[in-house]
Amino acid sequence: MQPVCYISVLQVNMSIAILPMSKEFNWNSATVGLIQSSFFWGYLLTQILGGIWADKIGGKLVLGFGVVWWSVATILTPIAAKIGLPFLLIMRAFMGIGEVGPALLGVAMPAMNNLLSKWIPVSERSRSLALVYSGMYLGSVTGLAFSPILIHKFGWPSVFYSFGSLGSIWFALWLRKAYSSPEEDPELSKEEKKLIMGGSISKEPVKVIPWRLILSKAPVWALIISHFCHNWGTFILLTWMPTYYNQVLKFNLTESGLLCVLPWLTMAAFANIGGWIADTLVSRGLSITAIMQSIGFLGPAFFLTQLSYVRTPAMAVLCMACSQGSDAFSQSGLYSNHQDIGPRYAGVLLGLSNTAGVLAGVFGTAATGYILQRGSWDDVFKVSVALYIIGTLVWNLFSTGEKILD
Repeated sequence: MQPVCYISVLQVNMSIAILPMSKEFNWNSATVGLIQSSFFWGYLLTQILGGIWADKIGGKLVLGFGVVWWSVATILTPIAAKIGLPFLLIMRAFMGIGEVGPALLGVAMPAMNNLLSKWIPVSERSRSLALVYSGMYLGSVTGLAFSPILIHKFGWPSVFYSFGSLGSIWFALWLRKAYSSPEEDPELSKEEKKLIMGGSISKEPVKVIPWRLILSKAPVWALIISHFCHNWGTFILLTWMPTYYNQVLKFNLTESGLLCVLPWLTMAAFANIGGWIADTLVSRGLSITAIMQSIGFLGPAFFLTQLSYVRTPAMAVLCMACSQGSDAFSQSGLYSNHQDIGPRYAGVLLGLSNTAGVLAGVFGTAATGYILQRGSWDDVFKVSVALYIIGTLVWNLFSTGEKILD
């Protein structure tokens, strides 16, 4: 939970800082969209590589590398912005290489999935995934709550300097306390190792990736397509929500940051509720593949459609919170399915599907800026809703909760 929480703090700082930055540098909506999407350029490059590295050399080193890289790039962001827009775009792309955010991650997200597949018994998987990824939501809460305060007192560069410098503290703790697998942890008793190993997957390192076999399976493609559809809406809300609150609901910078906290708190709560429900259903022999992800798709789709009809800021914030709260059920659907269908290749599978998810971030975040130049927020939400519905259909037609890769 700790690394996901820390990096999620770093992830959301730009969504708040972009408001004073755009005023200082006179950026329009299209430029803001380009800046927000540039982060995903580097993020895209390391998805599959991150999965391969994690499955072959272990998640500890890969995840640690991702955090250090991200922290350094975060600290350098204000310098790059002051030099010029091209330098900022390059630095944001560099940040994406080491990113481990929502739904989302460069070398580190596959590494996290690899660690979970080795440490967590199947019977506890959904709850554990939900708990770990709650760190992402709580990190977002921390970043959104403190970023406006830092900006108000010390200026927008302070957000990047303060949060980025925390990486050195995290990395020291990570090297000392983390292990890639139960066998490497000297503090675990034989009974504890037996419990973990007995209910989990084979821990043998992956030497050869069966690409042709993996890409020939329909459930793998269901993951890839569904991940794209899911992340389109998720990334738009992650990067553009403070701007929506500021432009449409007329909240100031501090209000925008604090009100953005509510949806992320809702996600943290509902992810754990969904994980508990999923594990309970699994223990009773029921399949959760279809129902959990259907909620994760159709819930956000419904609440986003309601934004066109609400008349008060309070109701708009409530709709956002309900949208992201139901989105959290994806932790027990889409995000646990990689370990269901191919546990030995969990990192590679997540690298594949999240590559599609990152493409949604690249195109969706940039497209939102261009849509707002010519259209409205209603148009932005309609595209997201359409993709949520497509994802629901693909998921229910082609996904499975059974293991298809040995």
